[in-house]
Amino acid sequence: MQSPRRPFTRRHLLQLSGLSGAGLLLNACGAPLYSDQVNQAFEPLNQRVEKIILKPQSLVPEYSASAVNPEALLINSIDGTPEIDPTTFQLIIDGAVNRPMQLSLADLQSMPLTSMIIRHVCVEGWAAIVQWGGIRLQDLAALVQPKPEARYVYFQSADGYYESWDLPSALHPQTLMAYQKNGAPLPAENGAPLRLASPIKLGYKQSKWVTRISFTADLMDRQGYWVDKGYEWFAGL
Repeated sequence: MQSPRRPFTRRHLLQLSGLSGAGLLLNACGAPLYSDQVNQAFEPLNQRVEKIILKPQSLVPEYSASAVNPEALLINSIDGTPEIDPTTFQLIIDGAVNRPMQLSLADLQSMPLTSMIIRHVCVEGWAAIVQWGGIRLQDLAALVQPKPEARYVYFQSADGYYESWDLPSALHPQTLMAYQKNGAPLPAENGAPLRLASPIKLGYKQSKWVTRISFTADLMDRQGYWVDKGYEWFAGL
């Protein structure tokens, strides 16, 4: 029997074109030689090409509840699981916005809940279908009102992790700030009180234990924990 064909994604197209993940190719075996120079040369071109291919409002197909495997989502962290008191947790949203805010977990949970069952894909080669529940990042953006010059979104985490996304991906209707996993409160080891969840980015872009979201006009020198080690910045699926 012929094996089923894997769907052809924009990531495959970029890999075939030689544009995607130049730094990742250099760093795949733990050798960051010239990765900074390669990233500086290729990343602006990567962004232009992937911006053309990305369809910010196109929904990714979701799965049925029967497809969820509670044991498939592996736990990764750079420095263990941080201790965060959910009763005192505050999410800071600032930067190039008209209305910077601090929101408690109760504030977030009082907003309309969005639930989705999607595939989480790790760059290490494994995947898991998970039901996530939370608030859409585009709904949070509507509250803080990003300024016209905002083009990127930065995420800071309690464990020291940091990431940055392009604004269209952050505002995708399936990009969530999740506080539920598989219909239950999000476990601490999976990023509670709040984590990113989206079917349009690889797992290392989906920060756990998020404490701050900043809208910016430009990419900072620190673009992402793994990106700064040579991994692809856009990391789209």
